[in-house]
Amino acid sequence: GLADGYFVIPYTIGHYLASHKIEDVKTDRSEFKECETQAKERIDKLLNNKGKRTVNDIHRELGLLMWDKCGMARNEAGLKEALQKIPEIREEFWHNVNVVGSPGTFNQNLERAGRVADFLEFAELLAYDALERNESCGGHFREESQTEDGEAKRNDEKFCYVAAWEIDSNGGNPTLHKEELEFEEVSLTQRSYK
Repeated sequence: GLADGYFVIPYTIGHYLASHKIEDVKTDRSEFKECETQAKERIDKLLNNKGKRTVNDIHRELGLLMWDKCGMARNEAGLKEALQKIPEIREEFWHNVNVVGSPGTFNQNLERAGRVADFLEFAELLAYDALERNESCGGHFREESQTEDGEAKRNDEKFCYVAAWEIDSNGGNPTLHKEELEFEEVSLTQRSYK
């Protein structure tokens, strides 16, 4: 849906930042230097890769896969297919993308390539989360989780939690952390779209 940084953050973080005093940040710490080095290496890798495919081409391929297999309507087989294909698309991106331009200049193609690289990581995490949540929830319809007459069916007993995923920096599968939800003032009920 629309709950990503492009839609939600611009409308929520401004007031937060305006109402908090932000201390001066010193950039001479080793963590800043490490981040700067990693960012430069990533930029160089993108610009020095002289592949045959455009950033837009790979972005469209990922978008179509996510729309078809991990979109508003989804099922276990499609999500497993997405989890198989996303690493293949990511591999194709890092070995066969062609990003034109040079570093240190205004380069929208490089900016987009960085975003698509991030999308490739986020898409995989999104697919893991959708596969784990074997229920229809919010606007997402899990085909295996519906009533006899085709209505979305939540499973509050098993999925009444907030999920936070931990990325394995060694390339393994992410780890799910759960925080159970407790309702004191309202009760959960099945939603009906009829």
